[in-house]
Amino acid sequence: MGGGTGTGAAPIVADIARESGILTVGVVTKPFKFEGKRRMDQALAGINSLLGKVDSLLIIPNDRLKFATDQKVTLANAFEIADEVLRQAVTSISDLIKNTGFINLDFADVTTIMKDAGFAHMGVGHAVGKGKAEDASRMAVASPLMETSINGAHGVLINITGSEDMGLDDVETAANLVQEAAHPDANIIFGATFDETLEDEIRVTVIATGFEEGGAKKPQAPAAAKAGEKSPEKLYSSAAEKAESEVASQFPKAEEDPFDSIFKIFNSK
Repeated sequence: MGGGTGTGAAPIVADIARESGILTVGVVTKPFKFEGKRRMDQALAGINSLLGKVDSLLIIPNDRLKFATDQKVTLANAFEIADEVLRQAVTSISDLIKNTGFINLDFADVTTIMKDAGFAHMGVGHAVGKGKAEDASRMAVASPLMETSINGAHGVLINITGSEDMGLDDVETAANLVQEAAHPDANIIFGATFDETLEDEIRVTVIATGFEEGGAKKPQAPAAAKAGEKSPEKLYSSAAEKAESEVASQFPKAEEDPFDSIFKIFNSK
């Protein structure tokens, strides 16, 4: 977020997808601090706009990329690593749906947790050796790549993956740690998958939603909004309000929107 395509086009695409009844999940990055305050303000305004048009929104700050890899993060590879982190986030969600498990998770489970949910937390933890279940679970719950944690989440999806000799104690330890961090009344959906390529490794994937600060709201027609009324989902309001006038000047007006003619053609078909 912060540039023309991500900030300007993403909310339009998300709006069309969600209005079509498609489960719509946004996975975005915030700019590096060295890219400047103007770009960061534009990114926050874009996130604010996107939040009301998606079912769930995952935000990964680029400044946390140093936690994503053991290799040195340089100016040359920083954006490449950012793209890879986004790919892994999307793949982790799709793998839950397409991979058959011993205790299976499917699209309905993912929809239950991520539909109309607002901000979301996703973490993936890997560990081997003694205490691997606890280590992997703590990594997934903390997820250093994200600004969120699962603390207080009302909806949690847990998937534990390991070889067929994965111990029952490991599964119980991993699941209990995640459950303890969530809200006491959370809707928790559990899955387990075998993957012999992991050998001694265990992988814990967590998706959490339903935080107290509120969820994404379905878009409303412009006529339904009162003049000067602030959207209830403006959780980034202070930063967004400062940026709104600047962002408006960076993007075409609605009648000059370069995507408008394309969408009109699609809609006419």
